Amino acid sequence: MAEILAMKRAPEAEGPILSSQEGDILRLTLSNPPANVLSLEAMEALQTALDSAAADKSVRVIVIAAAGKLFSGGHDLKQMTAHRADADGGKGYFEKTFAVCSVLMQSIVRHPKPVIAEVDGIATAAGCQLVASCDLAIASDQATFGVNGINVGLFCTTPGVALVRGLKPKHAMEMLLTGEMVDAATAREFGLINRVVPREYLAQVVNKYAQTIASKSPSALKLGKEAFYRQAEMGLAEAYDYGARVMVENMLGKDAVEGIDAFIGKRKPEWTED
Repeated sequence: MAEILAMKRAPEAEGPILSSQEGDILRLTLSNPPANVLSLEAMEALQTALDSAAADKSVRVIVIAAAGKLFSGGHDLKQMTAHRADADGGKGYFEKTFAVCSVLMQSIVRHPKPVIAEVDGIATAAGCQLVASCDLAIASDQATFGVNGINVGLFCTTPGVALVRGLKPKHAMEMLLTGEMVDAATAREFGLINRVVPREYLAQVVNKYAQTIASKSPSALKLGKEAFYRQAEMGLAEAYDYGARVMVENMLGKDAVEGIDAFIGKRKPEWTED
């Protein structure tokens, strides 16, 4: 464990995604200036990095951040518009773009490792969808959020899937219908993000969250995250039945035995499962 905590992996570029690891925390940085758009290439690179992290036992928590003044301006509309010259008017390219995006967002929710969004600057359209899809989101006091497709004749339907699952429906619809940007304080009130912190402390606070989560049982985190999202899609009785089965499975696991023994013995637990 000490070797894992001491490990620091040098940043490496994966196309428009910069990947770096310190200890058991992996940072995936959108590095696609100036707007860090979620081009097809950016989404595929992020998907590849997430898939790799899922099987990497040295990674316990993932942070998605961004370089520059914007978190993400969403899909690359210039790239998409260029494909209107295709024989099918761009239909095939549009279908591929939204399919790749949908898989990416679902893979964050289904990922076995907790994913934290570190947001500074503007997060709009699919960029806001990315924030909403993460398990936790912490933003600087300079961050702003929006789903402003309606301003150019597009209702942000796919971002709406993520928003309505994290925000109250009327708050989600307010953002989708008006296309107006909301500040970080309002985004927190709406339930889009967890905390707002001064810009200069953003990375520090995110790292503290990540380290706290990384110190927990990997098997419990994996089991619990999956159960959290699955039960949310069920009716009340079904959710309780499912939740009880998961609790039994969790109780029978080695880490639960170790954790409870450590609690009773007033010592620090040593996790054995991942």
